Amino acid sequence: MKSVRIAAVLAGAVALVVLAWLALQPAQRPLASARIDSAPIATDIGNFARAFEPRPFVFPADHGPHPEFQTEWWYYTGNLQDAAGRQFGYQFTIFRRALTAETMSRASSLASNQLYFAHFALTDISARQHVAAEKFSRGAGGLAGACARGAAIPCNDDASFHAFIEDWSVTALDDKGDAVRIIARHKNHHLDLTLRAVKPVVLHGDRGHSPKGAEPGNASFYYSFTRMQTEGDVVFDGTRFAVAGSSWMDHEWSTSALGANALGWDWFSIQLDDQRELMLFQIRNSDGSLEPASSGTLIDAAGQTTRLTLADFTLEAQDRWRSPVTGGEYPVRWIIRIPEQDIELTIEARLPEQEMNVSIVYWEGAIRVTGTSGGRAVTGQGYLEMTGYAQSINGKF
Repeated sequence: MKSVRIAAVLAGAVALVVLAWLALQPAQRPLASARIDSAPIATDIGNFARAFEPRPFVFPADHGPHPEFQTEWWYYTGNLQDAAGRQFGYQFTIFRRALTAETMSRASSLASNQLYFAHFALTDISARQHVAAEKFSRGAGGLAGACARGAAIPCNDDASFHAFIEDWSVTALDDKGDAVRIIARHKNHHLDLTLRAVKPVVLHGDRGHSPKGAEPGNASFYYSFTRMQTEGDVVFDGTRFAVAGSSWMDHEWSTSALGANALGWDWFSIQLDDQRELMLFQIRNSDGSLEPASSGTLIDAAGQTTRLTLADFTLEAQDRWRSPVTGGEYPVRWIIRIPEQDIELTIEARLPEQEMNVSIVYWEGAIRVTGTSGGRAVTGQGYLEMTGYAQSINGKF
């Protein structure tokens, strides 16, 4: 959800010990190409800050990192096309995970208690191909990090916002952080995009405080730019395409956001052709129930928001696709109903094969939207994220 976006899931007890030791020691090389499979990082949250209640948001400072919290991510997705109509989807996300709540004093410039990793995916919808990659590194020595003007970690060059992991980066292009440049490269696949917000920041939940469970503190601070004009270049399998389209940005930070019964989630970001946007997520519990804190936000054309609770909407999963790699079975067609708003939408994956088979297996991909609102036909596009279908995320957030 990218209201509970994929936080750091790093690997079994042995792998965790090795990673923590490496991150806190003077290293011989960056953690750039590690792949670690399937277990939680630190479970002790006693000294980390938690999201107990709403707090003011201040920009550009809040575009930057919040190291007092355990987990944080900066997430961008979009639907793009070139002048000939060739269509692409992309995801670019940088994650921060704190290994300890306290900053440890070390002589080495490479010592850090902050682990960064990132996911980059491109979908060539027209060619029906999807590629995904990830990177890991420590938050020191110029290998990875995040900063913002006025944040706990300011940028050395007074930039309003910057986050990076090696040669993957997102950098603000203006004083407010409303416009950014994204750069990512993996083999013969590249992304170089400029994004500019055309609507104001959206604060989800209660003024940006987004509960994920009943226990106090099981929540995140969560805001979005729900419509960003996008243009630049996509290189897919060595061929360059000049593209334009629309993107969505999420920034979220938390400590232990999910409850003990959580199995996975379904999260939707939707841009309608009438200039409204919709964010919805539901958390699925291991007993088959839905987490009551599941929620959403409807944004009108002027940027005004309506908060949606679980009682306000239904998500009906329909057609499924089975991954031949992981065996995960993902719903790739959904019906969204919001009766009080007279909205009914059909969501279809633009390509079923958009599974992210990285350190945590999940599905993240471009979607098409059709339906009705107030008795009138609407269309749209967006992104869908689904976790817990190939492996449980229980205990990992």
